[in-house]
Amino acid sequence: MAMSSSVVFFCAGSLYGIYVAQNYNVPDVAKLFKTVVLMARIYEESYRKRPPRDDDSSGRG
Repeated sequence: MAMSSSVVFFCAGSLYGIYVAQNYNVPDVAKLFKTVVLMARIYEESYRKRPPRDDDSSGRG
């Protein structure tokens, strides 16, 4: 019983997804994900802490 109801729900969901994809402007999730990852990488690189410099101007040594 559980197997047949799972199959019915899967088929109904697939058909609904196909209908929505054909009749509405659904964004491309893969392209959206790549854009978000790129924006996060740019944000992280621009706000990253700089490593301390090894200056010999500290007067020690």
